Amino acid sequence: MAYSEDHIALAAEYALGTLDADERTQVETMMAVDQEFAAVVQAWEFRLGVLNQMVGAVEPRPLVWDNIRRAIGHGGEQAPLVLPEAPPLPPAAEFTPEANDNAVAEPPPAAPPPPAVADSANVIQLSRRIRRWRNVASIASAIAAALLVMVGLQVYQPDALPDSIRPQPRTRVVEVKAPPPPAAAQYVALLQSGGGAPAFILTVDAATRNFTVRKVGAQPEAGRSYELWIVSDKLQRPRSLGVIGNNDFTARPILAAYDNEIVNEATFAVSLEPQGGSPSGSPTGPVVFSGKLIETVPPAASPAR
Repeated sequence: MAYSEDHIALAAEYALGTLDADERTQVETMMAVDQEFAAVVQAWEFRLGVLNQMVGAVEPRPLVWDNIRRAIGHGGEQAPLVLPEAPPLPPAAEFTPEANDNAVAEPPPAAPPPPAVADSANVIQLSRRIRRWRNVASIASAIAAALLVMVGLQVYQPDALPDSIRPQPRTRVVEVKAPPPPAAAQYVALLQSGGGAPAFILTVDAATRNFTVRKVGAQPEAGRSYELWIVSDKLQRPRSLGVIGNNDFTARPILAAYDNEIVNEATFAVSLEPQGGSPSGSPTGPVVFSGKLIETVPPAASPAR
């Protein structure tokens, strides 16, 4: 239902509490019979409720109450009401028969025309409307000022606001995808005898220092084991890298104990040892295959930022 400006102003003043007793009774009656008008009043109460949250209660001083009582005449004993005395009536003219015979009847003086009376109902209604719209303008100004203060506090001092209207912190999850690590270099050594076909292929990962031995052309020997050795001028003697198993692939991380320079420049040799490997920690049998590492996959360049 569309309401007039007077109805909306009444609802705003009712929520603000500036109506007199008769006007409040009128608004409450309209709210009881018109649910839509009651919703308009509740909407104004919700808008103006923010002002109550931002202003704390202040107890007036006792002197204020004394001044109010004195202003309305309740500060002390009241003097008795004294009505003014009525003025005395003028003496009546003496009536005689002679005077009555000689007197010429004169018509009574005409009564003066009644003063023009303005339409007081229209004046009262107009004054109420002006006062009402002044109150509405004051309410709108107060709401705008309160909203401006709230926005300023939310930006600069959010802790000063009440908990009910304080902005809640927002948590935003940002997923950052790390670039994949660059590929490590790969090294391969063909372990062979002279210029013949390779018996084993040794692969080394430069990042993890893990190595894998793949059996290619070597034939198993009964009661004997193939053992892998690393030989370098920087080592006092050949160091064992373990016995090569009977499966096609043998993987171990033993090279992590050696420097890159030693691993890259060393010679890898395979000797034929008793079953289970050399008992002394040094090669005891003949060296049947050997080879050096060559780089097959270069390290990937780091991505530019």
